[in-house]
Amino acid sequence: MQRSITHQNSVELIAYIVIFVLYSSLSSIHSYLTPMLAVLFVLLTRSLARNDYSCILILSFCLVIFESNHGYMLFSSIIYFYFIYKFIMPKINQNFFCPWCIKLSNVLIAYIGYFLFLSLMSSIFLLSSPEFNYYIVYYIVIEFLLLSIL
Repeated sequence: MQRSITHQNSVELIAYIVIFVLYSSLSSIHSYLTPMLAVLFVLLTRSLARNDYSCILILSFCLVIFESNHGYMLFSSIIYFYFIYKFIMPKINQNFFCPWCIKLSNVLIAYIGYFLFLSLMSSIFLLSSPEFNYYIVYYIVIEFLLLSIL
């Protein structure tokens, strides 16, 4: 058997990156499209648990794209998600036993916790604080439904 030069996994990952970049650009223009922050958080925590470094690198790139499209500080989501993965998620997985509760807590931590983290960082570095809009509730509901499918 001969093996092709390009692996199927790398082609699929590049396609996923291109699709995410296009979707993220559209979600920054149209507010009814969710920014997929909670989905990226869950995928990043799964990749960190499996020690899949190529997937971690790709998801980190997608998070940087998310930050640049929405005007957040560079690497703030990666730092926040790693902090949550190391210190908060083990306690949540230890105390909650229903999968729906864990998925809901993932979505809430991803959106509300990230907003609070950005508010803290903006007050520390004397930057303008992020504004809270009520689309976040819509994003939480939609992404919870998406994560319940995964």
